[in-house]
Amino acid sequence: MNKMNKRGGFSARRPLLAGEENNEQQRRRWRRGPLVAARRSGALASEVRETAAGDGKEIDRHRRREMVIITQDMIKQFQSLIEAIDEPIKIAYENLHQGCPTETMIRFLKARDGNIPKAHKMLVDCLNWRIENQIDKILSKPIVPVELYRSVRESQLIGMSGYTKDGRPVIAVGVGLSTYDKASIHSYVQSHIQINEFRDRVIMPSATKKYERQISTCVKVLDMTGLKLSHLNQIKLLTVISSIDDLNYPEKTDTYYIVNAPYVFSACWKVVKPLLQERTRKKVQVLSGCGKDDLLKIMDYESLPHFCRRQGSGSSRLARNSMGGDDCCFSLDHGFHHQLYTYMSQQAAGIKPRAPLKQGSFHVGFPEPDLMDSKIVQTIETEFHKMENQNGFHEEQNGVKTKGDEHQNA
Repeated sequence: MNKMNKRGGFSARRPLLAGEENNEQQRRRWRRGPLVAARRSGALASEVRETAAGDGKEIDRHRRREMVIITQDMIKQFQSLIEAIDEPIKIAYENLHQGCPTETMIRFLKARDGNIPKAHKMLVDCLNWRIENQIDKILSKPIVPVELYRSVRESQLIGMSGYTKDGRPVIAVGVGLSTYDKASIHSYVQSHIQINEFRDRVIMPSATKKYERQISTCVKVLDMTGLKLSHLNQIKLLTVISSIDDLNYPEKTDTYYIVNAPYVFSACWKVVKPLLQERTRKKVQVLSGCGKDDLLKIMDYESLPHFCRRQGSGSSRLARNSMGGDDCCFSLDHGFHHQLYTYMSQQAAGIKPRAPLKQGSFHVGFPEPDLMDSKIVQTIETEFHKMENQNGFHEEQNGVKTKGDEHQNA
């Protein structure tokens, strides 16, 4: 087992300091811990720690090994810059922070490592993006017709399964079984932003009242069941979504938990890793198997995503084959999606459109990848074909199944 620290958590590996040459035995115990899969796959692992709080225990948030300390002076300087912005942008800023300006400034400062001018530029760019794309109204623009919305939900598997013990929303994502093949890239981007906005405007304020503490971040559990090398063909869409989150929703996710990771995950991670921001990579934590035992340290059983409730990766596939069940947090029948769709329908009904709602998606501008990212994307096909040859994979192309793949898309 991993060595327990004084607070009851687990000590993560760090470089030896002078006088600590005898700690090799402690490091060996760390290697045998539940996150050994993360180290083997090359993913970054971080710690989840329990801390005493009052009469009970709450789970400490994910902490990066190199944390930027945000001071009051930095916040005051940032605030003075914000006060000088134009009025339309100020209104967008008020809609963004929803009564929590300090927390919002801290998020953008952390995203730029405490550099105030860079944080200010990032915030202004974000606010302009929100104005230009009418993000404040996106929850009143549902994807229509309902058949298209259902197709998006069935091919972009995402949902909310519950809350951590300290009140953070648990967002579940079916990475391996998402096909992204039933709608346009604009529909998937719109859907992703709508879930972000619903999380920030409805879910988190509700959790803040329920848990009587400020809730402004979430955790994400990413299910890799069914992952194949062919998923790298979706890298453009995934890069767009990742860029939107990095630039416009910084520091909203504390930890990304990877579960049900097949052997091919290691190869995919090597390709995807360079496309992620360093601060995002540091939040990735790969758990053993379905992650049930580790996740139960930070959430109750009722909040576990359906694909984590039993050992093995088959549970996600079974849930995919019965999308009508309210146990599957990806299903439209699940409480989260029912609440989301009802909320958007009510918002749309409350606004009198000048013209009938157009069928299809609401186009949102998204950033083009920079030159370096473009070069990486352009070489992905060559790179994963090399990995195919090196590792003996047979990609599922032209009807040929991947070697060793036990799960097929329903």
